[in-house]
Amino acid sequence: MKIPSLSIPVIILMLFNSGCNISTQQPRTENSLSIEAVSNAVSGRLSDAVVRYEGMTNNPRSLDEEGELDLVRPGDWTSGFYPGCLWYAWEIYGDSSFLQAAKSHTEILENEKLNGTTHDMGFKMFCSYGNGYRLTGDLHYKEVLIESAYTLITRFNETVGCIRSWDHNGNKWKFPVIIDNMMNLELLFWAFQETNDSIFYNICISHADKTMANHFRENNSSYHVIGYNPETGEVEQKNTHQGYAHESAWSRGQAWGLYGFTLMYRETGDIKYLKQAEKIHEFIFSHKNLPPDLIPYWDLDAPGIPDEPRDASSAAIIASALYELGTYVDAKNSEEIYEHANSIMESLSSENYFCSKNSKHAFLLDHSTGQMLKNSEIDVPIIYADYYFIEALYRKINSENADDTNQ
Repeated sequence: MKIPSLSIPVIILMLFNSGCNISTQQPRTENSLSIEAVSNAVSGRLSDAVVRYEGMTNNPRSLDEEGELDLVRPGDWTSGFYPGCLWYAWEIYGDSSFLQAAKSHTEILENEKLNGTTHDMGFKMFCSYGNGYRLTGDLHYKEVLIESAYTLITRFNETVGCIRSWDHNGNKWKFPVIIDNMMNLELLFWAFQETNDSIFYNICISHADKTMANHFRENNSSYHVIGYNPETGEVEQKNTHQGYAHESAWSRGQAWGLYGFTLMYRETGDIKYLKQAEKIHEFIFSHKNLPPDLIPYWDLDAPGIPDEPRDASSAAIIASALYELGTYVDAKNSEEIYEHANSIMESLSSENYFCSKNSKHAFLLDHSTGQMLKNSEIDVPIIYADYYFIEALYRKINSENADDTNQ
């Protein structure tokens, strides 16, 4: 849904003065930036990014061990997030410099439409080309997306009923499926709507149903990786590869699940997916180790809490999912869901997480955690945190506009 162009101060006012009171269990962040400071920071950092990355043939991902910018080639799973940020920036702020940069950084990914060695087609192509097509109607973007979707479904195994995730670590898993893969189904639903080819829809249903059956524990937390036997379809392993332990709750995995099953309900209207999303929400926000500011530790069961690193990316994904989930539930549950989303966004926009204007890089959020156990991207900015933060902002604006229209 297209939103009207708004000035940045109006956007931030809508974000924080929404009329939804912050829960007393999640108090306001005491050192929150002023509205004016956040306004200047958002506009300034995004404009700075456009200038810094102009002409680059690779897209920003994070910072390396020396604190220098880490750029990634189109094949990296995170390569589509920066152009996605720019598309949202153009939509929200209306600055033509964002449009030109979004086109440039999107089109360097085109050859990925044929890359069948990865399940991350949605992250790469739908965040970039998907937002681009939604906003411009460029038919070439549509063609790229459809070809990307057909490439992605080559990884589907009918016996397993899922899209294969990784091709690496063959000594560990014969057919690994990770919870992150739920996010790539959005591209396939879009392809179904555009082509009317039922194969896309059927694969989405099969993959989501298998994930719901096998990825979740009795407490509604999720494993990261389920290893299947590709010949029999049987589950052989249940692991948490990027979390603290196999039975722990890796925070970003819980976020992917929340977002993924929310979009499944959007696309199908099947109440079982809505219930699954609500169960994941309840698990996250009732967890004894969720901090008062609602920005999770990298793993909710990590042994060193409260001295473990946080993961702002998990929080941003959760907030974006909640702004959508809140539109599907009854009024009582919606109020709680929106309170949680608003509290997260206020925390992320505080000095604790929002990057200083004096930073030598152009990211929005600090304090994300990539792979803790590999000592990779620990307590640094990561581009997908910025993407879901901007998407959450966009969804927040839309929800405010809808409320105003209905009054």
